[in-house]
This record gives sequence, structure tokens and C-alpha cells, in this order.
Amino acid sequence: MEKPNELSVAGVASAEFRRRIILASASGVWLVLAFGLRYLGHGALGGTFLAGAVTAAFLVSAALGGSLVAGKALRSLRSRVVNFEVLVVIAATGAIAIGDLAEAALVVFLFSVGEALEAAGVARTRRALSSLLDLVPRLALVRRGGTEEEIPAAEVAVGDTVIIRPGERLPVDGQVLAGRSFVNQAPVTGESMPTAKAPGDEVFAGSINGAGALEVASTRDPDDTTLARLVHLVEEARLEKAGHQKLVDRFAASYTPVVVGFALVIGLGLPLTLGRPFEPYVYRALALLLVACPCAMVLSTPVAVVSAIGNAARRGVLIKGGSALEAAGRVRAVAFDKTGTLTAGRPEVSDLLVSPEATATAGVANGGLGGTGAAEAAERLTEKELLALAAAVERWSEHPVAEAVRRKAGEWGVAEEASARNFESIPGRGAKARVGGTNCYVGSEALFEQDLSVSRGALAEAGDRLERQGKTVVYVGRGNSILGLIGVSDVIRPEAAEAVAALRRAGVDRLYLLTGDNPVTAQAVSETLGLDGYRAGLLPEGKVAAVRELAALGPGDRPGVLAMVGDGINDAPALAAAGVGVAMGVAGTDLAVEAADVALMSDDLGRVAYTVRLGRRAVGVIRQNIAVALGIKAVALILAAAGFLPLWLAVLADTGNTVLVILNGLRLLGGRGE
Repeated sequence: MEKPNELSVAGVASAEFRRRIILASASGVWLVLAFGLRYLGHGALGGTFLAGAVTAAFLVSAALGGSLVAGKALRSLRSRVVNFEVLVVIAATGAIAIGDLAEAALVVFLFSVGEALEAAGVARTRRALSSLLDLVPRLALVRRGGTEEEIPAAEVAVGDTVIIRPGERLPVDGQVLAGRSFVNQAPVTGESMPTAKAPGDEVFAGSINGAGALEVASTRDPDDTTLARLVHLVEEARLEKAGHQKLVDRFAASYTPVVVGFALVIGLGLPLTLGRPFEPYVYRALALLLVACPCAMVLSTPVAVVSAIGNAARRGVLIKGGSALEAAGRVRAVAFDKTGTLTAGRPEVSDLLVSPEATATAGVANGGLGGTGAAEAAERLTEKELLALAAAVERWSEHPVAEAVRRKAGEWGVAEEASARNFESIPGRGAKARVGGTNCYVGSEALFEQDLSVSRGALAEAGDRLERQGKTVVYVGRGNSILGLIGVSDVIRPEAAEAVAALRRAGVDRLYLLTGDNPVTAQAVSETLGLDGYRAGLLPEGKVAAVRELAALGPGDRPGVLAMVGDGINDAPALAAAGVGVAMGVAGTDLAVEAADVALMSDDLGRVAYTVRLGRRAVGVIRQNIAVALGIKAVALILAAAGFLPLWLAVLADTGNTVLVILNGLRLLGGRGE
């Protein structure tokens, strides 16, 4: 994908949004003006001129709003499809025919607002996709023919050797040729813990290199990187969802042709067949069309949707339109991202363990931390002292594990060793510093056992156990011995368990975990929260495939919709592909929020269950509205066909029907979505 193309598409989407918002706003202004003039007309200022002004204002409002609908309706009819837009045009035309200009203007205005909001969503998603490509640096340092030169990243060829300096973003996907470092792959995998990289490991464009320099062989063209494919995945998923029909769309496809056909049979077919005069039958057909005018059914959805969305907004949930609300009401399965969604999104110290050997020989191992005698120091070596030493070594490190150690030290009121000197990062392994005149280390098992030839001893079993639980384990040592270990993990959010239980109570049958993290961690989180399954080690396209696979696994009697809940850039394609994408709005990235159908602005997982309950309630109200509208119209249609319904009563039935569905829809403004 070429960036200029993406930007140009974003510009087109923004222009379309501006056009729709201008027309919808203008329609609303003329509608308000019309109602204001009509109010004045009931007073002393009434008169023929004012009545004409009211009529003109309503017609202008309907024309401005209708211009957004008429084109779509015409294209649908040419394609032999009767959808919501066709219903709106028929409703507005019927209302104008019977002189109810206010209803005609209101119908097209409400629909034009929905169209403008839809265009806004498309425009903002396009802008977010364009900004995503800014994560890839524009220049790359390449070694060719024994010399190094900086060239545009778009000109890097497959097989080129790219040099990544400490702290830089990677401009290409590739394989490490030389060097060791920790790389933050959050833009691609979404995981908060940097990954150790060594020769032979895969790296991704947009990732952030740590303290070590890397030489990387490019393995993909610049326009085919994992990050570029992520953008394509979001676009493709949104295009697939664009074809999903609303409840009223599906109904319109059957209702409108039947009614129009019925009217033609009565107005033309019967008099021709029976040899009767046309006039009474045409009158009956006209009355039938007036009664059948779908204003009530057209308004049954937008009033309910606007009310429900307003209710949700007051509770920190942004629902992007009627389709998203209706889909939320049919959710039967939910897939969660892990990092930043079910977990806090940053590593925390979860375990501290002092080695028995270190305690027994602390007079040698503890050095500057304790007294001079072995027995005295043995009594004083505590978890706090272990944490103080680790915080001293990690004082200048920017690694997330180091930040977690320093935070824990601050929470415990542990003072760092002021005597720590000569800090040195050991890429891919850990860090060291001189504390109390002795070299001290904090790092991985490989640092101690392979590089320093120091055995873990009694800590080996505990370290392996913590790793099986999906935790990152770092060891703390001084000289030629290990003093203890620290377990670090991305802790589960306190509200996650209750959020899962609330979804079960809301009628969600299946709950899954989708993560780029390792299977051990995924299994631990899944079992802790009682989820029904997990998929681990997933890149963005893997999450999309998992979403589609899991969506097809529902019970045959009610498969329902699968919702995806996530917060990261890497979640965006899965959010767009799911039946309902739910983004953690506060912690989430712009792309995740724009790709999703629902954004939790309060960053509260409990809002997911609330959204499902509100969606179910909204779908119920919409169905009630359609049932009421159909029931009244069915009776009126029978009377009209039989010739027992005068035109004035047909108008009254249509207006009363509309008022009923509006009042029913407004009920969604209250309550909590249960």
C-alpha cells in the first residue's frame, strides 16, 4: 500500500463527511425554523404569508435532507434492491402527499443525521489508518557494498542489511543477522513486555529497538510489511461488514414491493377484471397507500437508536450507529485481547524470593547492604533488601521490568542504593552496576548460567514454576552468587472477573482470549478468569482468522454475533472483522477506537456487558415498534381495501401510529440497559 494513496482516500472520506454534515445541519436549521414559524402562526402573527413560509421551510428541510437519501434509493432500485433508503423516500413522499410536511421533514432529517455520522466514522478511520503508517521511519541506514548509507525506507530491497541503532524504530520486517537487544513489538503484537532478539529472530517494522544495536536482513518489500498488511486488514474487514443489513432493511425488502403491488391490484386490476368504474377503486388504492406509508416503521429504528445511544453516552459508552447497536443485541460470544484489556497493560512485580544460600552466606554476598558478620547479615537480608539491590542496578534502565522493580521499591518505601555506579545494559540479557564496590547483576537465567556460569541452585525450581505461570523471572546476584529472584507479570485487572461474570448473566455463551503473548501466559489468564478457550502467539492476521473461526462455532439454534474487545493497534483488524468491535477507549490507540463499533470511554470492562444488555433491549423495542406499526396498518389496510376507511381516518391512523413508536423508542433514554 502506498502512503499517498491512503492519504488521498482519507481526503475523499473527509470531503464526503463535510458534505453530509453540511446538508444534515442545513436540513436541521430549516426544520427548527419551520417549527418556530408554525408556533408563531398559532398566535397573533398568523396569516396566509406565514403559513406559506412554514410550508416552504418544511419543504426546504426535506429537500436538503432528502438529497442524501434519494441518490442511494435510486441506485438501490436500479439494482432491484429495496432497502432503508427506499423506505425513507416512500415515507417522505407519502407524508408530503397527505400534507404532513412536518413528518416528511423529520423523517429525512433523522436519516440524514445518521448518514453524516456514518461518514464521520469512515473519515476518522481513514485518518487513523494514514497516521498508523507514520510509525515506520522514513529513512533507513543500509549497508551496501561495505559502505553504510541512509536511504528512504521505501527504497529498501529484500535482502538489504539494515542497521538499527539503540532507541530507533525498525523501518522493515526482517531477520536479525547480528546483535542482541530487547525490542518493543507492541504496535504489532500488542504485548507490553519487550521481546529479546538475537541472530535468527524475526522483527517487524514499527517496533522500537532497545539498548542494543541490531543488523537486520530485510525480508519483505516496504509496502508489504506486517504493519502495512495490518492497514489492509482493517480496510478489508470494514468493507465486509458494510454489507450487513439492518433489521428494517431486511423488512423493507419484502414490505414495500408487497404493498405497492397490492395497491396496483386494487386500483387497476380489480376494475379491469370486474369491469367496474376506476374512481372508487383508485380511491381505495390511494387510502391503502396512505395507510401503508412506512413513516412509523422508518422512525421505529432511528428514535430507538438515538435514545439508546444517548443512554450509553451518559454512561461512558460510545456506540457508532444503529447497525452497531443492533449487532450488540445479538452478541452470543466475546473474544478478549489480553494486554491492556483483561490485564493492566504494564508489568508489575508479583513475586520476591530470597535464595536460602544467599541468606546463609550473606556476609559475603550482601556487602554494602548489611553488617560485617555472616550471622548478623543473614538475619538482615530480607525481601526489601533484595528489592533495594535490584532497584539500584536497574536505576538507569528503561526496560519495563526495570520500571516495575523501581515502582515496587517506591511502593514499599525502599531506598535505592546511592552507591550504584557504572551502570551497563547487557542487550537481551539484563543489566549490571557496581554496588558497594562489587559487580551486581539483574537479568535472565541465560545471563547467570551461560554468561556468568553461576548456577541458580535452590531457586531453579521456583523460577521454572513462575515461568510456567506465564511470568517473567529475573534473578538478582552479586559477584559469583544469586541472591534471589523477582517475578514480573502483567496483572489481571481487578474488575475483569466480575466483567466476565456479568457477560455470562447477560446471556453470552462463549468467552475467549486472543493474544500475541505466549501460550503459557494465555492459559494462565484464561483459567484464572474461567474463559472457554484461548489462542496465543497471534499476529494481527492471526487474530482476524481466529475471530472468523470462533464466530462460526456457535450453537446451530442461535449462533448470534461474536464481539471482539481490544485496545491496541494490532487489535484493529480483529475489531473491524468482528460482528461488534469494542475498543477500550481511554487506554486504546486511535486506530483501535476508530476501527471498532463501540468505544468504552470510561475504560471499564463492565461496560461491555452493559452494552450487550442495552443492545438486546434496543432490538426488543425496535421489534415492538415494527409489530405495533404493522398491527395497526394491517387493520387499516383491510378496511381500506374493503372501502371502509376514508382518507381522513387513514391519515389519522398513520399519524397516531408514528406517535406510538416514537414514545416507545424514547423509553430507551432511561434505565440501565438490563
